[in-house]
Amino acid sequence: MNEIRDNSSRHARTLARWSLLASLLAVVVIMLGAWTRLVDAGLGCPDWPGCYGFLTVPQDEARMAIANARFPDTPVDVEKGWPEMIHRYAAGALGLVVFGLAAFAFRHRREGLPYRLPLFIALFIVLQGAFGMWTVTLKLWPQVVALHLLGGFTTLSLLTLLTLRLRGKQQQAEKVRRETEPARSNRFRPWLYGGLALVVMQIALGAWTAANYAAVACTDLPTCQGEWWPAEMDFRHGFDVTQHVGPNYLGGQLTADGRVAIHVTHRLGAVIVLAYFTVFLALLWRRTKHTPMVRHVELVAVVLAAQIALGLANIVFHIPLSVAVAHNAMGAGLLLAVINLIWRFHQQGLPQPEDTKHTTTIEREVTA
Repeated sequence: MNEIRDNSSRHARTLARWSLLASLLAVVVIMLGAWTRLVDAGLGCPDWPGCYGFLTVPQDEARMAIANARFPDTPVDVEKGWPEMIHRYAAGALGLVVFGLAAFAFRHRREGLPYRLPLFIALFIVLQGAFGMWTVTLKLWPQVVALHLLGGFTTLSLLTLLTLRLRGKQQQAEKVRRETEPARSNRFRPWLYGGLALVVMQIALGAWTAANYAAVACTDLPTCQGEWWPAEMDFRHGFDVTQHVGPNYLGGQLTADGRVAIHVTHRLGAVIVLAYFTVFLALLWRRTKHTPMVRHVELVAVVLAAQIALGLANIVFHIPLSVAVAHNAMGAGLLLAVINLIWRFHQQGLPQPEDTKHTTTIEREVTA
């Protein structure tokens, strides 16, 4: 029995390490995807999964001649081909790691390792790969591009949940379950899931903004084109999800008024998220400031502040590449910070107050 328990613990540690590696690799893939999009290299290779029929970007004269003959309408551009292929290589590596995770978890399922979530992530990676293919074959159709971006964030979220679950399994035998206050804990639950929903919607708005090249529609702050509420915004056109398949959407096909509507909506979403979390985190920090949970509350606050700062810097400095990529990465960081807070909340609850000299009638310190 002890041997089985030791094997289970060892395999859980192994799976947790690889799950963490996959999560970090997913962040890299998201950042590379942003880089590819921002340098207008989304169609750097007009086919999939190769590049002009080759495994790498053709650079010598012979292969470039073959490539140009195969795709006469899209001549080889080496500087745009490499960002696209590097992104694909990283995504392929992530896929291999995820498939390995799923196989390992399924093989050792009788030892108590969670295997359903790894298998689901592996299936989702296949779907994400299909969206990657359609992104190219449908010439950056905004609907597919936005869903592909959201799929990247979903993959990262699922891998993070798997990592948290595996780490929790490792520590389960070593921890004594703390007493919680169900009544007080439950009143924060709607806030937590409401915040998660807002972050997901804001990420979706960001994906739609990127897919339609609307980030540069407003270049001033706090107004947009000199107006608090631009008169020429076209929300119907900006959020039309029935755009035809077929045109080359590189650079976008929307009118300026449609892009302004998207950009302003994304800004409003950021204001709503900031206001919501300012109130919520203040309440939660006041309730947890003498407990270990406060670290996770403060993490969300720090990441949110950084994300807002990067969003403002994007506009002030006119979308510099490094800031724009960091803004995408920090969006993923905010999502993960909120997911982590929800996970800790469910695992630990709000600690039961104890009588110490540092407590008040509402908030009391507990030991870790």
